[in-house]
Amino acid sequence: MLKFPARSFRKSLFVRLVITYLVVILPLILLGLYLYNWSYKNASQDLSRATLAQLTNYMKDLNREIEWMEIQQYDILDDNELHRLAVTWEMMDAVERRSTLNYVVHRLTSFKSSSAYIKDISIHLRTIRKSVSAGRAVHDFEADTYRAFRSPAGEIAGRLIQWNGSLYLSASKMTGVKGEQPLYVVLIELDMEKLRESLRQVHMYASSRSFLIADSSDFALGSDGQADRTLRAGMESLQETNEPTSRWLVDGRRYHLDMAHSDRLALSVGTYLPEEAVRRPLGKFEIWAWVFSIASLLAVVVYAYSTYRYVHRPMLSLIQSFRRMEEGSLDIRIEHEQEDEFGYLYSRFNQMIGRLQSLIDQDFKQKLMMQKAELKQLQSQINPHFLYNSFFILNSLAQTGDVERIEDFTKMLGEYFRFITRNGVDNVRLGEEIKHSRMYTEIQKLRFPRRIRVQFDELPAEMESIRVPRLIIQPLIENAYEHCLEKKTGDGMLRVTFESSDGEARIIVEDNGNGIRDEEIEELRQRLSRSSDHQEVTGLTNIHRRIALIYGENSGLYLSRSEMNGLKVEVRIRTEEEKGNVQAAGRG
Repeated sequence: MLKFPARSFRKSLFVRLVITYLVVILPLILLGLYLYNWSYKNASQDLSRATLAQLTNYMKDLNREIEWMEIQQYDILDDNELHRLAVTWEMMDAVERRSTLNYVVHRLTSFKSSSAYIKDISIHLRTIRKSVSAGRAVHDFEADTYRAFRSPAGEIAGRLIQWNGSLYLSASKMTGVKGEQPLYVVLIELDMEKLRESLRQVHMYASSRSFLIADSSDFALGSDGQADRTLRAGMESLQETNEPTSRWLVDGRRYHLDMAHSDRLALSVGTYLPEEAVRRPLGKFEIWAWVFSIASLLAVVVYAYSTYRYVHRPMLSLIQSFRRMEEGSLDIRIEHEQEDEFGYLYSRFNQMIGRLQSLIDQDFKQKLMMQKAELKQLQSQINPHFLYNSFFILNSLAQTGDVERIEDFTKMLGEYFRFITRNGVDNVRLGEEIKHSRMYTEIQKLRFPRRIRVQFDELPAEMESIRVPRLIIQPLIENAYEHCLEKKTGDGMLRVTFESSDGEARIIVEDNGNGIRDEEIEELRQRLSRSSDHQEVTGLTNIHRRIALIYGENSGLYLSRSEMNGLKVEVRIRTEEEKGNVQAAGRG
């Protein structure tokens, strides 16, 4: 392919102007980008400092609130009346039991109303098989809840536990006997909705979102519902690196993440904000930076436009025309509006194309005429040889007095000669060519009724309408009889099969003739591959050249050793190119 000279390209006025302007403008554009990024970085750092301060204060307030709840929880845990209720229940009468239970319910209710973060507080007494809560008063013992929150034997501790999507503070009253289960469990359930409301107070922007993450569980509470799993992964990653600030990419969108952690509660509070919200205050600066950059580039384009229009574009048009000519297109004409040097070049180019097209047309017509002459020569070679054999067969049938077979044979012989003498037709349907070849095979079966068996498959329907040159299959069958099978004394085999796949039709003629050597097959291949106009024309060469001329270099004859140890000849035709190529040959 024609290449634009590198030396000329470097000296192009158009390229020089663009490079010069870019050298002047790019430093200014880069300076503007640097100032923008510097401003964004400062804004991001200021936001992180303010957000971290808020998160730290939030976590401190939550710590204090939880510590106060734990103090009250332990106070209830050590309440004498509650302990007496759990230990001496069987010794109390009904009035005393009711009075003590009412006391416990009242205390739980008072404790619940003292903090907005408490959703409910309950006590689960194992010894009396009852549960008491501020919300439900006295009810049946919740064994599952007791088992979930009881502390290991010998341990009394307050801790924050995640269970069923909520957070709990749990404390157990032990009996003092090693290995025995707690007398009762005091359980505080935190109000998730109130926690969400408190998380919303941390937001510095409307698009901010906050959430709590537990260190050792899958618990995560978002300010607007359950925390997004991908953003949770980002916060957990930030938690592992012990960095308070990071950036995270989620579904192609960047987020600014900040986090504060409480070792006491084993909780982290975090907030995330889309980065575009951070950049929003810098929006006007960004707009003016873009305006400046675009205006600078437009100045380069406007100044260089005249050079592009009057020099570069005409040159590109000429180069593209040369490339089309290289690809084989000769119907090219280029016009130029101005009367300048390019007008002169275009005029001479058009004259050159016209002259070249004329020469190529003459050469192509001469080649087609030569191929037709070769076909006539081949017909003259085939007909006498076959005619001699036909008379010998007819003589043999006459000697036996088999009138019926003589009648069939002469009819087939007439059809055969009528087909090969249709000189006005160069191309026929493949179905007609195969019918003629099958008739020729039937004639030969009369000649070799016992020595040679024939397997002639049916032509697939999709291959019948393919246009092919006349006399491309029958000569191959004749070649198999004369050179491979004729001398066999018995068990001769001729097989004709058909295949079609991947835009290619294949007709396969193979035999089990007298041991053709690999060197002979290779020599035949070489003759086909180096066939030229000056080479002696043989039957195989003629067929190969006619097919390749019409259907292209990928079509023609392919020779190999047959599975029956004879010669295998494949006729390959690229069917997707068939229509256009046959029509082109017809115009020649």
